Amino acid sequence: MKDKKIITGQACMNEFERLTKEGRSRRSVLKSLGAAGVLMAASGTSLSPLNVFAGNESSASSQKGKPGGKIKVASLSASTSDTLDPAKGALSTDYARHFMVYNGLTKFDEHLVPHLELAESIDNENATVWHIKLRQGVLFHDGKELTAEDVVFSLNRHKDPATASKVMGLAKQLKSVKATGKYDVKIILEGPNAELPSIFAVSHMLIVPAHVSDLNKGIGTGPFEVSRFKPGMITVVKKNKNYWKPGLPYLDEIELFAIPDEPSRVNALLSGEVHVINEVNPRSTSRIQASEGHNFVNAPSGNYTDLIIRQDLMPGKSAEFTEAMKLLMDREQIKSAIFQDFAVIGNDTPIAPGARYFNSELPQTTFDPEKARHLIKKAGFADATIPLVASAAATGSVEIAVLMQQSAAKHGIKIDVQTKPADGYWSNHWAKHPLSFGNINPRPNADIIFSQFFLSGASWNESHWKNSQFDKLLFDARSETDDNKRAGMYAEMQTLVHEKCGIGVPVFISNIDGVDSRLKGYGTNPLGGFMGYMFAEKVWLDA
Repeated sequence: MKDKKIITGQACMNEFERLTKEGRSRRSVLKSLGAAGVLMAASGTSLSPLNVFAGNESSASSQKGKPGGKIKVASLSASTSDTLDPAKGALSTDYARHFMVYNGLTKFDEHLVPHLELAESIDNENATVWHIKLRQGVLFHDGKELTAEDVVFSLNRHKDPATASKVMGLAKQLKSVKATGKYDVKIILEGPNAELPSIFAVSHMLIVPAHVSDLNKGIGTGPFEVSRFKPGMITVVKKNKNYWKPGLPYLDEIELFAIPDEPSRVNALLSGEVHVINEVNPRSTSRIQASEGHNFVNAPSGNYTDLIIRQDLMPGKSAEFTEAMKLLMDREQIKSAIFQDFAVIGNDTPIAPGARYFNSELPQTTFDPEKARHLIKKAGFADATIPLVASAAATGSVEIAVLMQQSAAKHGIKIDVQTKPADGYWSNHWAKHPLSFGNINPRPNADIIFSQFFLSGASWNESHWKNSQFDKLLFDARSETDDNKRAGMYAEMQTLVHEKCGIGVPVFISNIDGVDSRLKGYGTNPLGGFMGYMFAEKVWLDA
């Protein structure tokens, strides 16, 4: 290592920008930077040189903003189960709220590369034993300093069933998490996982205080402090004047609430009632573009609305019936008619085309209602009326369901579309019917999406699909350091999901936000709308 030239500061930033603008993959960029002396965690050395990216700012987004101002933000959905506990976050509104209040050990940039946040350095031994050194002088909103005790508490609580963490499946790989000093943490994994820094950047893994018993007080180290929080109604946060990142945040206050109805959300933006909205319907982009004071922001992503066919209930227990329902989705029409081409065709796996480890060799599921009719008859449901639950809460699902109903009717297949209100859909209906729809926000890598939604014991395993071969492959892939072999494992996992799982993914949807043109610094992130839910500390109001 003594002969390697270490690239730091602006030179490192410039090289990073050059490589990504060339269209290089995340793996390729990291490998190139590692070869140049920027030592990556996956190599078994240190993540600390990436400290030049602290604060998740790149050369493209590091312009100085204007301090002051208050904004209102309208999200797609809210629920009485809204929470300030990152471990329990379930909706885009939760994720955005959590990034306002808390920080993680690492944080994703707009290329989904994890950079140091609360961690000052991260080193590892063979991707199995990890050493984290924390920044010193970082204060929680109540004035207590962040220490290793808080990190140990935050990570270990995900393994406790009483926490009901949404990432309990991911946390099971943490064999032990212990403080080795006031600012030092040692983590031993059950097996190697070079993607651990990416896991740390997930919103559920944000760091909470060990000394506060009620996490719905929202005591964090983040850019904003909670002023008011009423689940299902409203969140108001005010600027953390003691924030550890100098000069941030720019805004004085953010008010976050939900307007479930998309046309009403757009009307609120155009009337000046709110400054930012998410989940804009592609059909509304022309209205926003025509408004002199507003813009829409389009970000291709891994976001998908999926058909959920419960594998533990009839009729989904029938493999023939499950295949038939996937064949009833006219993907080209869904892409063009419903999403106005702000989407790419999906193939019944959660890995989007162009994403790392995407399996391009899988045969594409095509629209074939005649074959679907034959399979439904073979499954014994030729004369049945098939109930299909949809809601505006799951983006585009009502329109997809109606298209399926109309196409099926032409071939003697009866589908009863049952539209449920957006309010309470995720608590009361999502994945609770034999057939329904979900909407899954993008995840940063294959391990996380598979672990959270397809592993047999995952709390968000929507179709209740269980496959021991898939489970073994997932765990084996975490331990495999040979990238080609790992890619082969992920390809095989996609094949299993495509052929055997009760999930139909017709398209991957671009994230479209509507933004008041006076709000500056607003960009995109493939993780989701609201700049991957991380907009709060980056934007400013130029009014």
